[in-house]
Amino acid sequence: MTEVRERCEEAEDERAYATLCGLAVGDALGMPTQSLTRAQVIAQYESILTTFHASRPDHPFAPGLAAGTITDDTEQALILAEELLASGDRFDVRHYARRLVEWEQEVRLRGLLDLLGPSTKQALLNIEAGVDPAEAGKGGTTNGAAMRIAPVGIICSSANIDVLVERVIEVSALTHNTAVALSGAAAVAATISAGIDGASLDTSVGVALEAARMVESKFGAHGSAMVSERIERAVAIGRRFSGSALIEEVGRDIGTSLASEESVPAAFAVLVSNRDDGWTACRIAASLGGDTDTIGAMTGAMSGALRGQHAFPLWAVEKVERTNHLDLARVARGLVALRR
Repeated sequence: MTEVRERCEEAEDERAYATLCGLAVGDALGMPTQSLTRAQVIAQYESILTTFHASRPDHPFAPGLAAGTITDDTEQALILAEELLASGDRFDVRHYARRLVEWEQEVRLRGLLDLLGPSTKQALLNIEAGVDPAEAGKGGTTNGAAMRIAPVGIICSSANIDVLVERVIEVSALTHNTAVALSGAAAVAATISAGIDGASLDTSVGVALEAARMVESKFGAHGSAMVSERIERAVAIGRRFSGSALIEEVGRDIGTSLASEESVPAAFAVLVSNRDDGWTACRIAASLGGDTDTIGAMTGAMSGALRGQHAFPLWAVEKVERTNHLDLARVARGLVALRR
């Protein structure tokens, strides 16, 4: 029995590490193509990216960055991981807010333009103006919560979706206290959590939909922008299309903007279409056009949780860790320790 438990814990460590690796790999692949149209991606790079690329000097958010460089998606996810590791069961929302502000100041000093997203920025301005943190994020509908939620998926088991959803809300409502943003974040976290627990892709998608619907029920959400319904539609697309045809269908029927109801379902479409190959999934996510770094980060994190280190080539992981001076294994071990 002890040997079985040790093997399970080793598998959790591996999948947690692969989750963070996938987050960084997908983010770095999408770095040079973020904000570009699909036509611009093809003209400037490739129809489907085959490797990491440097960004062009005139890029609007990430000018002249080296191939393999991560963006705000991975950096903010690692900030959240640090906060979770430091605070344990009592998450310090105000300290987290200060850390995000400090991070943006650090990024500015580095000369980068990929700063806090619109929802996060407005929420932090609200807090600085004296607004209660519980109210500050009530206008946040974009994908900032979903892009950095992977650490919550690692520390929470899918055996208790109620707890997972509450943790998602706890760490995300500061900046994204809306049904659309929180349901998207819950879906991503639940997929990662189920994957680390050893669930199949189809089972994990079912858990993701349960988590998203739980958030939507809490908020009384309804209408065409419900993320759970759009994920279901995206999953159907992912089961029917692959490669360039998938890219066209996602662009036409789902969308790839920073709106949660577009980018989160887009990540699920790519994930499902490439269920056995996280590397290809991330390359396709980076080729969509739109918010490619975030879609790539979410796709990579979910792929890593489901397939472990087999999801990505070793050289790609090593390049991203080396380029960005990351110690993802250490972070993953710490987060898994909170899960047990």
